[in-house]
Amino acid sequence: MEFTAIDYSIFALLLVLSSAIGLFYALSGDRQRTVQEFLLANRDMGCLPVALSLLASFQSAVAILGVPAEIFRFGTEYWFLGCSYFLGLLIPAHVFIPVFYRLRLTSTYEYLELRFNKTVRVFGTVTFIFQMVIYMGVVLYAPALALNAVTGFDLWSAVLTMGLVCTLYTTLGGLKAVIWTDVFQTLVMLAGQVAVIVVGAWRVGGMARVWRVAEQQGKIAGIDLDPNPLERHTFWSLAVGGIFMMLSLYGVNQAQVQRYLSARSEREAKLSCYAVFPCQQIVLCLSCLTGLVMFAYDREHPLAPSQRPASSDQLVLFFVMDVLRDLPGLPGLFVACLFSGALSTISSAFNSLATVTMEDLVRPHFPGLSESRATLLSKLLALGYGLLCLGMAYVSSMLGPVLQAAISIFGMVGGPLLGLFCLGMFFPCANPTGAVVGLLAGLVMAFWIGIGSFLHATGGARGGPANSTALPTVGNLSTVLATTLPPPTSAPPSPTGLQRFYSLSYMWYSAHNSTTVIVVGVLVSLLTGPTPAAALDPRTISPVLSRLLCCLPPKMRQWLCCGAGDPAQAPGHADATEKSSRVPNGLCAPGPEQHGEEEGQGYIRSAGAPICAVQETSF
Repeated sequence: MEFTAIDYSIFALLLVLSSAIGLFYALSGDRQRTVQEFLLANRDMGCLPVALSLLASFQSAVAILGVPAEIFRFGTEYWFLGCSYFLGLLIPAHVFIPVFYRLRLTSTYEYLELRFNKTVRVFGTVTFIFQMVIYMGVVLYAPALALNAVTGFDLWSAVLTMGLVCTLYTTLGGLKAVIWTDVFQTLVMLAGQVAVIVVGAWRVGGMARVWRVAEQQGKIAGIDLDPNPLERHTFWSLAVGGIFMMLSLYGVNQAQVQRYLSARSEREAKLSCYAVFPCQQIVLCLSCLTGLVMFAYDREHPLAPSQRPASSDQLVLFFVMDVLRDLPGLPGLFVACLFSGALSTISSAFNSLATVTMEDLVRPHFPGLSESRATLLSKLLALGYGLLCLGMAYVSSMLGPVLQAAISIFGMVGGPLLGLFCLGMFFPCANPTGAVVGLLAGLVMAFWIGIGSFLHATGGARGGPANSTALPTVGNLSTVLATTLPPPTSAPPSPTGLQRFYSLSYMWYSAHNSTTVIVVGVLVSLLTGPTPAAALDPRTISPVLSRLLCCLPPKMRQWLCCGAGDPAQAPGHADATEKSSRVPNGLCAPGPEQHGEEEGQGYIRSAGAPICAVQETSF
């Protein structure tokens, strides 16, 4: 069916309101005149908008199209991914956020220089930029391509309009505009999904009928406790492997960490992490219910073979356009829902790319840059990345069957970056050489498995050739962070040799690649000489480490710590509102002695105090 004037009006209203939010924050308050206001929303955001913004970045357009298609084709086993959300958000709240927030960082990769050196920081920054630049064009182009194939919605009009609107409000309004547009777009996404579920279930005969049909056809999955890591989806791969995928997104990804750092206090940052948990469960339930309603509707109103979609990413749109055909305005609401997902993800990419480029690549080489010039340059960087996004969308259109691989490149990087930060926070013995070699080893392993799996599949060994418009069938952003290849539609023959290596479930990729970084990094550090205790800034070691080490034998503690300083006795941080005029971002200059107060008790400690001589501490 074709879009009506009402549908186009609803879609246009989404774009107008998103632009209006950007203009409002460009013309109000301090008018984005400082780098801190533009990149960190003046560190004055509450937990609720931050939480909804975190959710919006997670719920990309790929998720809106991909998760219901996954449920439609393979059943509800994917729903068990929700079991990973609890630890996947609890760990960032108590491990990563305290370290990042107390260091008063702007870019996540500043941590790598404080913990290791400038070389490691540049390696991490360049890896992240490569990751996001490749991905952001695809995430704009692929949903537009699917929409064009199903509805006739003009492809490049959608791409250009969305790209330019997103660039406009990101460049003018900064992170504050990005967060508040995310809040608005989250509400649009929820409204679109609820509308589709309600109308679809009503046409089938109610949710009880939907569930009964799905159960009769074997789509309601039980708990599969098979420990085989080659199995595509089991309880263990979803609930345990999913934790690592969540950590790579909510623990160390700049786009998400930047939102934590915009909170007005560490407590607000942690609360935002807690608040995302129920929101994610609701979103996952809505996506899974959409897939079940699609399945039941297809059984009641089957399409002719000639009308069935050519690829899985078109399933949802075919269903929506069919089930909402007699209700003008609702197709437009769902399209607004779809592109809200794309807008929220792309705006996060623009802002985070401008931040890391400014803080990690520009400012270290131009330390005398004035605040006004730095702010202007940050805005120009956001604008430049927005235009680059449009260019990458055009490149994506020419990739053909390699489009899936381009999407997958984003996922190949999340695990190694997670491993790099864990290496720094949990292994005081790790040195810069170990960090660089570990990161490179993790990236090589990730690309080896990812590209090998892709070539293996497109060669016909694990299924037919990749469809040029196909999105990953499991499509939320955290999954894309760890995915390299959509699963085949039919069970493959038992793999042998390297085929087994390439058949590893994509749910384990993040865990596998991050573990590679840690193991290689620790081994290289021990072989080349661990970090001297005097050279280690104890603020860069997670406070959780001492609590974990107290359970180990003394010799093992000594081996793991290599004489490094004790984070539990380090100054937690000066008051979060205080800033040093001598050191950027309010960081205290590290030295042989550090002074501070914690809970009213004065202390003075040496940076080389042994971590392994620490007393047991309570949680």
